[in-house]
Amino acid sequence: MAKIKIYSTTTCPYCKMLKSYLTEKNIPFEDVLIDQNPDQMQTFIDTCGSMGVPCTHITKDDGVEVKILGFDKEKIDQALGLK
Repeated sequence: MAKIKIYSTTTCPYCKMLKSYLTEKNIPFEDVLIDQNPDQMQTFIDTCGSMGVPCTHITKDDGVEVKILGFDKEKIDQALGLK
């Protein structure tokens, strides 16, 4: 199964929507709250290439990495093979 890491903040409504969407689909993910973990800020910027949230970093079983900025159901479904 793909490994999913979401960089988010506690106040972002799109972050909440993304996490709710994945939870509804029973898809596990790691949530990195960058506003509560400032030590993760540089990793977040290096990984996402942006300071926008949510940033979803998916590492597929074959090692392919997909980065999705914002809450984009279509891109998330495509990356995870969902319908």
